[in-house]
Formats: sequence, C-alpha cells, structure tokens
Amino acid sequence: MTVRLGAADEVAAAEVTAAEVAQTPPHPRLQRLRDVLARPWLRAALRALVGAVVLLAIAARVGAGPFVHGLLSVDGPTVAAAIALTALATAAAAWRWRLIAGRLGVGLRWSTAVGMYYRSQFVNTVLPGGVVGDVQRAVDHGRRADRLGAAARAVALERVVGQAVQLALAVVVLAVVGMEFEGVLLPVLGVVLVVVAVAVAVAALASRRVRAALAHELHEVREGLGSAAVCVQTVLTSVIVCGCHLALFAVAAVAVGAPVPPLRMLALGMVVLLAASIPANLGGWGPREGAAGWAFAMAGFGAAAGVSAATLYGVLAFVAIAPGAVIAQSAALVRRRRMPS
Repeated sequence: MTVRLGAADEVAAAEVTAAEVAQTPPHPRLQRLRDVLARPWLRAALRALVGAVVLLAIAARVGAGPFVHGLLSVDGPTVAAAIALTALATAAAAWRWRLIAGRLGVGLRWSTAVGMYYRSQFVNTVLPGGVVGDVQRAVDHGRRADRLGAAARAVALERVVGQAVQLALAVVVLAVVGMEFEGVLLPVLGVVLVVVAVAVAVAALASRRVRAALAHELHEVREGLGSAAVCVQTVLTSVIVCGCHLALFAVAAVAVGAPVPPLRMLALGMVVLLAASIPANLGGWGPREGAAGWAFAMAGFGAAAGVSAATLYGVLAFVAIAPGAVIAQSAALVRRRRMPS
C-alpha cells in the first residue's frame, strides 16, 4: 500500500513538474527567435532564397545558354496555345473552388470565381512562395461573404484536392511510364507520406487539442466534399487542370526543340509539375527548372533541354495569366465604382 501511495505521489509530482515546465515562459532570446521566424515576410524571403540558390546552382551547372534559348523560343503559336490551355485550366479550377465553397455555405458565381482565380495565379507567379495569391483570394471572398473562416477553408480544401489528385496521377504515371524515375521518386514520395502520417498520428495521440483540431478539419472536409457529385466533379476538374499544365509543358518542350516521345513527355512533365508545387521558389522559378534539368538528363535528353523547356514554360504561364488577371482586376474596380457609397 505504501509503495502504491509513493508511486502515486511520484506520478503526481511528475505531472506538476510537467505543468510547471509547460507554463514556464521561454527564454527571452528564444522567444525573440520564435517571433522573428513567425513573421510572414521572413518565410517568404526564405522561400525566395531557396529558389534563387537553386537557379544559381543550375546556371553554374549548365550555364546561361539554356535559359536564353528558352526565352528566345517564345512565338505567336506557343503564346496562343498557352492562353487557351491556361484559360481552360483556370475555368476548371474556378469551378472546383465554386463547388467546394458552395458546400461550405460561401458560394459565388462562376464568372466571379474565374476572375478571382486568374488574379490569384498572377500574384502567385510574381511573388515568392506561390501561395500569396490564394491567401488574397480567401480574404477577398471571406470579406464579400462576411465569413472569412469558411472562405479560407474553401480555398485551402480546393488547393489540397488539386494537389492530392496531381500526386495520385504522378504516382500512376511514374509507375507505368516513368521507369527512370520510379526507383527514386516513388520511394521518396512514399517516405514523405509515411513521415507525415506518423507525425500526425503521434501528435494526435499526445495532444487532445490536436485530436480536436483534426476532428474539426475532417468534419470540414466531409462538409466540403460530402456529396458524391461534388467529389466526382472536383476530381474531374483537377484532372483537367493537371492535363492542361502537362500539355503546356509539352508545347514548351516542342518549341525549344526537345525530341521527346509523347509517353516520355508525360513522365517528364509529371516530374516538373511535382517540383513546381514545392512552395519554395522565386516567383515560381527554381525547383521547377532544377527538376526539369535532372529529369531530362535522367531520360537521356540532356539537362540543357529540360532547363530550356522549363524556362519557356514559366514564361508562357506568366504571359497567359497576365491578360486574364488584368481583365479581372479591371472588372473588379468597375464593380466597386458602381457600388453605392
């Protein structure tokens, strides 16, 4: 009995000590470091720095020639194809966003969604990180609907669905026609997914607050994608978006003179899209070009060809988004002026 009481006392003392440690304020220097690292501008700067370092490393490896070749390969037909493919991809992505937003009670018209999506893509292209435009889209929609939280969840869920479908397509494509990459990329993707799953499971087991947050997020996912029709449409629109991006990369590769067969182009494009989704870049530049150079070299087409194709792809993406973003912004300004004060 005495032993049991002593053990209980030790457990109670340990709990008190743990509570005191949790409540103890961090060292001032550590707190200042946390405050600095939490600043959005610093995170954006670090992401841009990663992209810049990658670009410098590529230039040191292959020289400036492939970048120049990609820039000089812009012509009328490639620009026209880019505008058409980007318009289709933007319309599909806006439809996906509209569906999810409607399920969460913050619906919007498709034409409005298309305009806001064009603008968010433009901002993502010109600013580091690749997410600032989505944040702006969520805030603007939340203010219009007077429900910022639901609008932010709609944008986040829309992006997550798109990335998940792209990842699933990448796994299938690389497993079927990406023989050069499946031995590298598929294990890496598997390890990343396992690490994320284990980290979430450990955090959920260790914290009631994390379990509550996960339950809330799962509820929001069910609300946003709870309908079979909505699930099917969001997957189909995501496939259309991914297909348009792959087609645009194929246009860029053909324009720079890269002799890549269609199935090989499909695998190479998937590798490039996976790298382009990494939120550590300089206005979209960096990992995309690095992955393209590596993938083309692995496939036997030369790193220079991959860098040139990725460079032209980046230019075409910007050129195709810019007109839509300007039109959307102009329309938004006209609507604001017409609104009664």
